[in-house]
Amino acid sequence: MKDAQAAFYDSLPLQRDFSRLTEPARFTAVPGDWVLGVADIVDSTGEIAKGRYKTVNMVGAAVISAMINGLQGKEFPYVFGGDGAGFAVPAGAAETARAVLADLRRWAEEEFSISLRGALVPVAEVRLAGKDLRVARYAPSDGVDYAMFSGGGLAWAETQMKAGQFMVPPADPGAQPDLTGLSCRWSNSRARHGQIVSVVVQPTSKATESDFADLSHSVLSAVEGLERAGHPVPENGPPINWPPPGVDIDAHVSREGRNLFAQKLKLLGQNLLIALLFRTGKQLGAFDPRHYRHMVSRNADFRKFDDGLKMTLDCDPATLEQIRMMLEQARGQGKIRYGLHAQDEAMMTCFVPSATRDDHVHFVDGASGGYAQASAAMRG
Repeated sequence: MKDAQAAFYDSLPLQRDFSRLTEPARFTAVPGDWVLGVADIVDSTGEIAKGRYKTVNMVGAAVISAMINGLQGKEFPYVFGGDGAGFAVPAGAAETARAVLADLRRWAEEEFSISLRGALVPVAEVRLAGKDLRVARYAPSDGVDYAMFSGGGLAWAETQMKAGQFMVPPADPGAQPDLTGLSCRWSNSRARHGQIVSVVVQPTSKATESDFADLSHSVLSAVEGLERAGHPVPENGPPINWPPPGVDIDAHVSREGRNLFAQKLKLLGQNLLIALLFRTGKQLGAFDPRHYRHMVSRNADFRKFDDGLKMTLDCDPATLEQIRMMLEQARGQGKIRYGLHAQDEAMMTCFVPSATRDDHVHFVDGASGGYAQASAAMRG
């Protein structure tokens, strides 16, 4: 497995300019013997209506954290979708992926009463269906990089999963995925320039790659006029409060079958120390809270190509109207489907293998439905 990864994903160039990812040539075809994994939450809009979107986000991010731990830190492409995730692995890692998805399905049901779908689709099947799976690596900082997907294969696999194809059955009762490093201890970041806007844009069969590339470039050019290109997380990181707003969810995630109340008390103590460190700025050993907060913002995954364009932006009204007009024109031409969802805050779900390194991963979404609500409101 290591050789296969080294020969492909590890060797892909790191893209530093997000706008260049509108160019199809920046993406490379995933090898035909790889496997594509997809997962999402059944009726996520219903869960959001119950006020559980932070839980929905956490379960979606759990797919990625469990896979990272299952592959013992080996690099592989993945993407966070708000209420789910997608990833690709070499054939040699397919059984690990199958076991991880099975464990996650059982765990989500038992821990949160959430129904999580999971499927593994051979990349060869994607191409037999007339779709493709191509990937690029975007590095927002020197600490992390994120996979970007194109070709329609990921969206096709999700459609197949929802139709009951390629499903991975749940593991036996009591299954516990390894979610070490997954957390949601930050408070939400309020919009500073208008609203936090979640944007989901997907090409239709009428759109050529060039059509979608041109539209994406126009939208990103408009976004560049926003402060820090619409980055919704403050430059010195989001606020941190005590008690943290997600401590109940964190306790469910990290308890590994232990007593929930005891785990919550443990987390409250840990987070009190963390909050004090951030407020005073004092270092603890190799941990520098000021540097860490800065890297949280730099590493945040607030825009991506995921068989389309997804962004969570701190957006002023004029720019939002400009974006809406561009998207509506393209929709009128039958070239895209799109959805927008505006809210007051952005939230973050994190995977932190070590607080003293710069490779911590932070998934950003709107705090009141975000990508899931934007997807539910898709117009085409």
